[in-house]
Amino acid sequence: MKVVELHKSVTESNDRDANDLRKELKERKVCLVNLMSSPGAGKTTLLAKTVTDLKDQLKIGVIEADIASDVDAIKISNQGAKSIQVHTDGMCHMDAGMTKRGVDELGVDELDLVFLENVGNLICPAEFDTGAHKNVMILSVPEGDDKPLKYPLMFERADALLLTKMDTIKFFNFDLEKCIDQVKKLNPNINIFPVSAKTGDGMDKWEAYLKSTIF
Repeated sequence: MKVVELHKSVTESNDRDANDLRKELKERKVCLVNLMSSPGAGKTTLLAKTVTDLKDQLKIGVIEADIASDVDAIKISNQGAKSIQVHTDGMCHMDAGMTKRGVDELGVDELDLVFLENVGNLICPAEFDTGAHKNVMILSVPEGDDKPLKYPLMFERADALLLTKMDTIKFFNFDLEKCIDQVKKLNPNINIFPVSAKTGDGMDKWEAYLKSTIF
């Protein structure tokens, strides 16, 4: 029986598209940041706070990716960022081609920084290069400190990790030092930022990191 390895060819094609998009955006001096997390980790809340804090310093755009609805794009638009909603037609992740379409529809000529809020799950988004310059993983305290052991690829691929909802840590059995140690074993060079979008704690260091990525 003949076996065709489709996954390899698909990902190779996507990697080429991703590299082309990354190069194009860099030439246009636009930094693309891919945000990945499980549903409910606080991506949109964190993003809204980030936009509010930085909108007078940077021109920010947001591509909200979901299977359905436009609630997140509306929330972000209300914070003062240029935003669009993209629907993935059931796909559990964004790839480079889909991201390119979102970038074109958003329009980035006047922007410094574009966030891609990827579809919420801890598996598929890590497997596909979107063309982003930085991949940022979000893990919330209520999810537990064992996620690096269960979903290692996500943490291995991330340039930065945001540990969110730190204001709730006293209510959960979350070992911060243990979690950071597990992540560092997977990815020694990762930048880790414990933050609370609700209280603002730690946001200054995260936002300084973002500003350092601007071309």
